[in-house]
Amino acid sequence: MADWTQLPKELLELISKRLGTHYDVIRFRSVCSTWRSAVTAPNRCRNRFAPRFPLLPISSQFSLSKRSVFLLGSPTTRTQTNAWSPSSWVIKIEEDPMNGRVQLLNPLSRSRFDSLPDNFPKPLNLLDFRVLELGEEYVLHYLTHHSVGNLYMEKVVLSCLEDNVNDFIILTIHVSGKLAMFKSSVKKWAIIQDMPSPFDDVILYKGNFYAVDNTGRTVVVGLDFETNLIAMPVFGGDKKFLVDSKGELLLVDMYLSIESEPGSSSSSAGFGLVEEYFENLALYMNERTVKFKVFKLDDVGKQWVEAKDLDNRVLFLGDGCTFSASIEDLSVCRGNCIIYVDNFFYSLGEEDGASEHCDIGVFDLESGSIGPLTKFPQFSELFWPPPHWISSTTASDAQINVGESA
Repeated sequence: MADWTQLPKELLELISKRLGTHYDVIRFRSVCSTWRSAVTAPNRCRNRFAPRFPLLPISSQFSLSKRSVFLLGSPTTRTQTNAWSPSSWVIKIEEDPMNGRVQLLNPLSRSRFDSLPDNFPKPLNLLDFRVLELGEEYVLHYLTHHSVGNLYMEKVVLSCLEDNVNDFIILTIHVSGKLAMFKSSVKKWAIIQDMPSPFDDVILYKGNFYAVDNTGRTVVVGLDFETNLIAMPVFGGDKKFLVDSKGELLLVDMYLSIESEPGSSSSSAGFGLVEEYFENLALYMNERTVKFKVFKLDDVGKQWVEAKDLDNRVLFLGDGCTFSASIEDLSVCRGNCIIYVDNFFYSLGEEDGASEHCDIGVFDLESGSIGPLTKFPQFSELFWPPPHWISSTTASDAQINVGESA
């Protein structure tokens, strides 16, 4: 058997430079003392982007933070325990650049958990788990003299140029529905005027920016602010998502319906502005998802082709990012499902601690069944609260410090 500790230092350095996150570098260094000495400890600012540039369209400042979605797997599998117990946990983390402490967030929304369980380990040793990075998101924040706040809730995607963290491009959806691009080299925002319809989603796919509007019309966005049509519209649904699933670009079409309260009226005639506002808010909270359709990209024919099967994968539709995972990685026996955020389930006001994830729904693409996360136990186990096998250890190099939410 080969002695991996004897690999040349130059080769270990080359391998470490190709690891995606500084968490991967930490785990790499923790394999043995030889690997630890060969590879420099990661800079905690690596893969984090916090520049200060003019806010669009005013002259305030903002910062850009990165959040990562991880799948933690139990080192003890179900086949070893011969019991059906949760063996995977999906979590989103945001690291404080000042002290390195990690905040845990809902993986499909931007909300933080109010508190951690008393028995939750601090620090958390990554060597105790199987770790897979599922996705990432970027969030724009206001920077003022007194506070930091979210800029707006649209999705943000980022691309580094030639692996240089100081040379990058940001693409997002402006409040007008148009695309907005920021180049670090010129420190200036630009509005892209191509907008037959407002855009719903943006994604970085195979190194290129893709954007889809609410008709399903999909374009590739060039660094010269030009857009090239990649797929014709797909009419029918109310909101479009782009998902990279195992190297394939998917379009997920969400269908919405308004659940009216008994005796309620959709007319605002005679209402004042305040009454109209609360009526619209009530309609929004009662808007629920009723079904999805999924399409695969046919780039030759420039069209979306409906897919009836997800190849035993599960799609996740979050507020700031979309991602997918196989049923093997998730340790579940059921695939071809979509897990998504739905305000309708949140408005149900579920009790007994379920409020941490009662705004999440599940859609089965095969059967067409749909419902809140709590009705799908094997998927519910992927989310809050933490599984029982999360425990503290003493290893020093592969641990992250977990702090309470702000």
